[in-house]
Amino acid sequence: MTAILQGTPHKRMALVTGRAYPEQAEATAACLHAEVLKSTAYDFANGEMYVRFTEPVRGADIFVMQSHTVPINKWIMEQLLMVDALKRASARSITVVAPFLGYSRQDKKHQGREPITARLMFDLFRKAGADRIMTVDLHASQEQGFFDGPVDHLTAMPVLLDYVRGSMDLGSTTVVSPDAGRIKVSEQWAAKLGGLPLAFIHKTRDITRPNHAEAHGIIGEVQDRDCVVVDDMIDTAGTICEAVRTLRSAGARSVTLVATHGILSGPAVQRLRDADVRAIILMDTVPVPQAKRLPNMVVLSAAPLLAAGIRSVFESGSVSTLLNGLPTDIHPRNIYA
Repeated sequence: MTAILQGTPHKRMALVTGRAYPEQAEATAACLHAEVLKSTAYDFANGEMYVRFTEPVRGADIFVMQSHTVPINKWIMEQLLMVDALKRASARSITVVAPFLGYSRQDKKHQGREPITARLMFDLFRKAGADRIMTVDLHASQEQGFFDGPVDHLTAMPVLLDYVRGSMDLGSTTVVSPDAGRIKVSEQWAAKLGGLPLAFIHKTRDITRPNHAEAHGIIGEVQDRDCVVVDDMIDTAGTICEAVRTLRSAGARSVTLVATHGILSGPAVQRLRDADVRAIILMDTVPVPQAKRLPNMVVLSAAPLLAAGIRSVFESGSVSTLLNGLPTDIHPRNIYA
């Protein structure tokens, strides 16, 4: 169903979703006191997809939500088809909501004859008919410049910070950046947690071997400290588990892993199970099935953050204010996914 938010009687909003993770869209709609617009979608025998919306969308502001999870190529293609269908149905505006934006890791060329897949993703959605993109914690924030239109770059930091504050004693805590590229984000974490000490792990990455990095040392004091390692994603968990081993070897008292995107591909769950970590804190920007959840793993719902972003865009409000925390009226009763 479409929703009319209070104070905007002349505007109409609709939230639609693909088949990758409809539970996330339902949770987001609940935070907005709305319902997800019904649609028909199925696969043909050869793998092609069909998409149709069962209600008129003419003149409505449409938010097209899809989780870029496995099989990632299928769900990206389905979202592109949804955008095209909405454009041809005369939607007033189309916002692509991709909590985790697939292919965003390759934002530059490391070697000759490589693609820049992050740019390609933005181009595809723009060509399909998207007016703006909403996503959470891009691999590199400068990727926003790849899209010829507004990009609402949400951050899960307020949600994750609230949980960390309430779940551990910060008296002897050090915030750790897993590599030099995440130092600025880690600095923000350290500042928002009361000016905690900061450390980072010096590592090198073999660009010819995906998901492989080697740690060489630690800059900063971690001995007898409770370390909080902050990263944007955990994919195969190879690099972050290497960081755990490095911190433990340096005398860290405990290690807590915090990441926005819990992709958890291949050997990730077993590696995390074997790692000596106090807790693993993730968001559900992609689904984390029960089979992949460990006893020391916490998965927080991204629905309140997405709902706050959608409402701000629809009401022409400021998305940047969400950096300071979510509106109190949009928190669900249960923050867990």
